[in-house]
Amino acid sequence: MKDKKAAEGLIRSLLEQMGEDPDREGLIRTPGRVIKAYDELTAGMNLTVADAVGEGVFEERCSEMVLVRNIEFYSICEHHMLPFFGRVHIAYIPRDKILGLSKLARITDVFAKRLQVQERMTQQIAEAVQDVVDPLGVGVVVDAAHFCMMMRGVQKQNSSTMTSCLLGAFRSNPATRSEFLGLIRDLRS
Repeated sequence: MKDKKAAEGLIRSLLEQMGEDPDREGLIRTPGRVIKAYDELTAGMNLTVADAVGEGVFEERCSEMVLVRNIEFYSICEHHMLPFFGRVHIAYIPRDKILGLSKLARITDVFAKRLQVQERMTQQIAEAVQDVVDPLGVGVVVDAAHFCMMMRGVQKQNSSTMTSCLLGAFRSNPATRSEFLGLIRDLRS
């Protein structure tokens, strides 16, 4: 947050506009808590993929698919500033380099921990993996629940949204795409 005191003042004003008394016991420290929470929830805005990957790229002759499933994430919808959360599945086929497995989760956090839309986040994760290790292909599938659909508007609590981004062999080779999507489908049954 650029100016925490100014931001706290805005939260205090919002509470007043909602008809609340920001000086009542339960709300006195709420503006500071909200700002601290948003600092944490949007920490990805201050990170780069290079920060997340660090020295986690390794020269390795490997030509089989690498898949990390069920990477949990939490994000904030930029349209309503409400949370959305779910799981990311990331696969790639190495060319000459592999990525430390935890780095895929860290790349996910770089893009999830910011004001975001799921569609863009999915593509950003795939493109980041492509840029970092130059694999033969990358596949990313994100399955998420959105509070903007669950708590307001249509109020559909059991809905989820799936997005995918397929690059290289995952886009051009039907067998590779099918293997990847089949491995993910097996998770859901």
